[in-house]
Amino acid sequence: MQSAVDVKGQTTAVEAKRVQKRRGTWQLHVMLLPALIIVLIFQYVPMLGLVMAFQDYEPWLGFLRSPWVGLEHFRTMFEYEDARQVIWNTLVISTLKIIFNLGVPLAFALLLNEVYVMKFKRTVQTIVYLPHFLSWVILGGILIDMLSPEGGIVNRFLSIFGVKPIFFLGDNDWFRTVVVVTDVWKECGFNTIVFLAALTSINPSLYEAAIVDGANRWQQTIYITLPSMLPIIIVVGTLSLGNILNAGFDQILNLYNPLVYKTGDIIDTYVYRVGLLNGDFSYATAVGLFKSVISFILVVTGYRLAYKYANYKIF
Repeated sequence: MQSAVDVKGQTTAVEAKRVQKRRGTWQLHVMLLPALIIVLIFQYVPMLGLVMAFQDYEPWLGFLRSPWVGLEHFRTMFEYEDARQVIWNTLVISTLKIIFNLGVPLAFALLLNEVYVMKFKRTVQTIVYLPHFLSWVILGGILIDMLSPEGGIVNRFLSIFGVKPIFFLGDNDWFRTVVVVTDVWKECGFNTIVFLAALTSINPSLYEAAIVDGANRWQQTIYITLPSMLPIIIVVGTLSLGNILNAGFDQILNLYNPLVYKTGDIIDTYVYRVGLLNGDFSYATAVGLFKSVISFILVVTGYRLAYKYANYKIF
């Protein structure tokens, strides 16, 4: 009986401490309110507009009086040749971006890690990292001038070797390549930092033991560096699955034109053009909702895989 009273008293004391702790941190919760209100207004309230995907929405009728059409827009989406092409373009471009944005920064981090002159190493890292801070509005204008078939610096350089001018941003055979290469160039520095941080966590004694055994730098990389970095590589790769349908709206919007819709038009730009420019709000909402649902499934799958194979979890 006495032990039960003691347990009850201890429980009451713990609850009292929790209440006191909450009272002592109420200011922090108040500080969160503006951010929560902004998220609620700009992120959750607009979700009510998803009902347009199941309606033949007309602005003058509103959500309540627009006729209900069910899944008609989703069926139309898969019947349109343009919509199927857009989905295919998105998958191809985003998959290529994921692969190269994983492989190129990893290789660059490994090479940069071999540089022992710290001043040179930091200078190179800073130069490579700088494009990440530039918006695609600025970079788009720069690339349009650089890749122009009439006086662009790239075509001028190619003309030295007798190559005829190439319309990189107006040729379906070249546009995807330009999109992937420029995206890797822009984000390579940021992704390299992730891998450089992983390299610093490798135990130096492993390299010392390998040197004693006669391993050269290449063998150390193959048998020590890459296996030690495998968890972070898996994490970065699996979490990228959530972006498989995000091929880069701001980049492509600033680079593409009607000449390359066949290979360059993606879901986001298609929704923008159909919904905002052509005024077909319901169909554009259906396409956007389809993308969001698939992306949500892929994000959840990515986190599950990251937890299973690399023991990575958010909570």
